[in-house]
Amino acid sequence: MRKLLAALAIMVASLALFEGCAPVPLPRYAAYKPKRVEELLNESENLRQAGDDWERFWFLDQPSHMTPFRTHGGLGP
Repeated sequence: MRKLLAALAIMVASLALFEGCAPVPLPRYAAYKPKRVEELLNESENLRQAGDDWERFWFLDQPSHMTPFRTHGGLGP
């Protein structure tokens, strides 16, 4: 019985250490990946403009044309 309790205690302790439940310093960055990427880009001095470049590359800074109404790029009615 003691061996079983010792093995169980060791297993619980190892899970607590490796799963982040132990009293260790908190993580520096967010766990949510898009938020973490934004934090890393803002912290990095060389990649401050990377977010704008990424949006420009994928045309995310442009207006969307996926509307239920017909649109065109011209002026006028």
